[in-house]
Amino acid sequence: MCEHCGCGLPPAGETHTHGSDTRVRVDLMQSLLDTNRAQAEENRRHLMDHRVYGVNIMSSPGAGKTTLLEAIVRQAKGRFRIGALEGDVATERDAERLRTLGIPVHSLTTGSTCHLDAKLVHAGLHVLPLDDIDLLFVENVGNLICPGLYDLGCHLNGVLLSVTEGDDKVAKYPQVFRFSQFLSITKVDLLPHVAFDPEQPEREARILKGDIRCHRTSAVSGEGVDALLEYLLRECEAAYGTASP
Repeated sequence: MCEHCGCGLPPAGETHTHGSDTRVRVDLMQSLLDTNRAQAEENRRHLMDHRVYGVNIMSSPGAGKTTLLEAIVRQAKGRFRIGALEGDVATERDAERLRTLGIPVHSLTTGSTCHLDAKLVHAGLHVLPLDDIDLLFVENVGNLICPGLYDLGCHLNGVLLSVTEGDDKVAKYPQVFRFSQFLSITKVDLLPHVAFDPEQPEREARILKGDIRCHRTSAVSGEGVDALLEYLLRECEAAYGTASP
């Protein structure tokens, strides 16, 4: 369990009797989230000052965040400029994969924490050449719980769910889906080989968040990647008028 996040804390307005420090823990958590929220707003202003559109990508480990980003970068080549902040507990392996595609990338290594927070992202923003980026992807630490509690200051939050994980994950981990503006069901090229009904998580995500946008993608076959990219480009254009250099 991450001592910096809300894992195991009771819902707002409730307390549990697991110890006399419960109220203190809840108050501390609220203070941490308030501090994070203020930093997130500063991050958003910083991105807006540089006309950069930020997209926070969340998922469980192995859902295909980096592989999908690689496909998006290849598809977007020459159309608009992409950068990335790569969050992980250890190693720069994902960051190195994206660097080979020739885009600016900075690694955010958390050490043991199971999510990125706005302070970490703030540090990364001051390393990247923001004036050379139109669309910034922030790849969060692989986790379907904690990242949904922390605003990073991005314009858009997206969650990936791979067909190899099972189609019950929206109901089991609702917070991260409720926090997101889009859902991408990934690895759809494997649908013939797994028991996964894509309509179930899409339906349950819309119950949680009626305006969530749903996409089905395969970074291997390329299915749905262009449609997801066009969606992101439209959102970027809606924010700034244009996403091209």
